[in-house]
Amino acid sequence: MKFGIFDQNDRSGRPLAQQYEERLQLAELFDANGFYCYHTSEHHATPLSMTPSQNVLMSAIAQRTRHLRLCPLVYLLPIHHPVRLAEEICMLDHLSQGRFQFGIGRGASPHELAAMGIDAANAGKMYAESFDVIERFFASDRLNFAGQFWQFDDVPVEIKPLQYPHPPVWYALASPDSTVWPAQRGINIVCGGPVERIRAVTDRYREEWSKTHDGHDQLPLIGVNRYIIVADTDEAALEIGRKAWPTFFSNFIRLWRKHGTEPVNAKLPPDFDSLLASRHAVVGSPETVTKELASQIADGGLNYLIGSYVFGDMAHSDVVKSVKLFSDHVMPHLKDLGQAAFRPVLEETQRV
Repeated sequence: MKFGIFDQNDRSGRPLAQQYEERLQLAELFDANGFYCYHTSEHHATPLSMTPSQNVLMSAIAQRTRHLRLCPLVYLLPIHHPVRLAEEICMLDHLSQGRFQFGIGRGASPHELAAMGIDAANAGKMYAESFDVIERFFASDRLNFAGQFWQFDDVPVEIKPLQYPHPPVWYALASPDSTVWPAQRGINIVCGGPVERIRAVTDRYREEWSKTHDGHDQLPLIGVNRYIIVADTDEAALEIGRKAWPTFFSNFIRLWRKHGTEPVNAKLPPDFDSLLASRHAVVGSPETVTKELASQIADGGLNYLIGSYVFGDMAHSDVVKSVKLFSDHVMPHLKDLGQAAFRPVLEETQRV
């Protein structure tokens, strides 16, 4: 079982330089306490993210850490020039000494795409074409490509990633039918939704993965994201979440409300108690959090847990304490669960 971090880095109300420094201090804390990877989202024209350039943040974190992997989750491929992005991926892989990973996506908000000059109707095709270009860049010394949106004629490729053939790739999905492509390619995934729906996704992923991989291959990471707060008592943790959530939700919904629309897939409730009832938030004492997460890991068939430990105007001191309690008193009880949850399912698929 591995443990990661997902950080929207939404507007906290504190000076931006202070917010950045606090995030870098948290990255050092995650690095020192055995967390696997720091994931960040990409958002534009919205206070949901105050770090619209993931690469700038990742470059800074790479210099403040030694073991923590770094992974944009995801790059919105339609808004990036694919060759420029591929070059920066190579740079970040070397700057981090091979700790870099990256996720790919087309973008969930048409308003953010429009803010960057992209027609949402073209996003799917642009996403597929961009990833094709990036893969060809990694695999060749001369780039040739003739597509609808990008064309390259004998472009020299003068930089390669440190990791061969390229850093690990991540993909976010929510339905079992979406697992076929990433499973066959051995791509790590992050699932969304309630635990019951997640299990259908993870079962299908393992089934598809076993068709093209043998028992000697290492199963990719299959994760889920949860909002996690650990405090001395259940009541103290709940109070922290209830206080910080209105700020986060306001940041999350602002651009949608500006356009008079609602999120289609990534919906969140306006109150923290509803988030907790849906099991998307896990808060409480170390004992309470351990019990709930152990249940979700087993029921979901997961081997990777990504926690959102800071959001809204949560006090930095509360986050530091929460992370320390999680790493000292929760992680040790969960670290062996991922392998145990997968073993019987993998053995069954291999027999079939």
